[in-house]
Amino acid sequence: MKIVIPDDYQDTIHKLDAFKLLAGHEVTRYRTPARDLDELVERLHPAECIVEIRERIDFSRVLIERLPNLRLIALVGSRSQAIDYEAAKDHQVLVSTGKSGSPEAPAELAMALMLTSRRNVAVEAPRMRAGEWPTTLSYRLRGSTLGVFGLGKIGQLVAAAGRGLGMQVLVWGRENSLKEARAAGYETAGSKAELFERADVLQLLVRLTAETRGIVTAADLARMKPTALFVNVARAQLIEPGALVEALANGRPGFAAVDVYDEEPIVGGNHPLLKMPSVLCTPHLGWAEWDTFELYFRECFEQIVNYAEGKPLRLA
Repeated sequence: MKIVIPDDYQDTIHKLDAFKLLAGHEVTRYRTPARDLDELVERLHPAECIVEIRERIDFSRVLIERLPNLRLIALVGSRSQAIDYEAAKDHQVLVSTGKSGSPEAPAELAMALMLTSRRNVAVEAPRMRAGEWPTTLSYRLRGSTLGVFGLGKIGQLVAAAGRGLGMQVLVWGRENSLKEARAAGYETAGSKAELFERADVLQLLVRLTAETRGIVTAADLARMKPTALFVNVARAQLIEPGALVEALANGRPGFAAVDVYDEEPIVGGNHPLLKMPSVLCTPHLGWAEWDTFELYFRECFEQIVNYAEGKPLRLA
């Protein structure tokens, strides 16, 4: 079977133990994104199966219609907002899915970004390497308010870690998040506005759905303190387009740490957040560690093998 992996940005997938599952199949990997739709179609056209990694490809009806050989889109992970499922069904394209979640890796990065930004690590470490000595003062976490927007599996880990650092945890989200927060002994905000107003650090940990797209507005961000830090390891599309850049330019919040972007990958340093000294940017590292890759890609490749052997699939 002809399999295409269109976006192995880290040139890593062939090094996974799970990759051995695809032995005997014709696998083509691309390290860089296609320049436009035509080039993407050219790359994907031979594929009977395409591995969809973290919503990096927008499987629109227009794209699916131009891939007559495609029979299976194999998701890495358990969900994708980047597939037109009706178009896939119309063209007899199956979509298989993973079954597991791995909240530990993004939760660890959320905490790493918070610590690195609040204590000026990313600012001062390069200065010391350049022969300079620190010129800034940072912000202590203990006693400050950690706002957690969305107390799901990742949010629970982040909240527990914040509590362990002596932070006051304040939660907002859907009713289930508020219920979980109360059970854990965390304070709950009376409204989304209160969460943004009170947080010294705000961790955005909401799952992206049609309902949550753009759930963080410019008005929300404008309520944050000039000294506050906004952290996003979830999805960029949770924020109203352009709102974070504008808010940072206006000084509320004063700082941000971001791992996700509207369009990825970011190459050539061409993103407005990278030009802001108050922002710490990382290249979607939240899930990028060996254990998570082995888990997610093994489940994905097992579905491909099942398809090739005519066995039942776990369909999205």
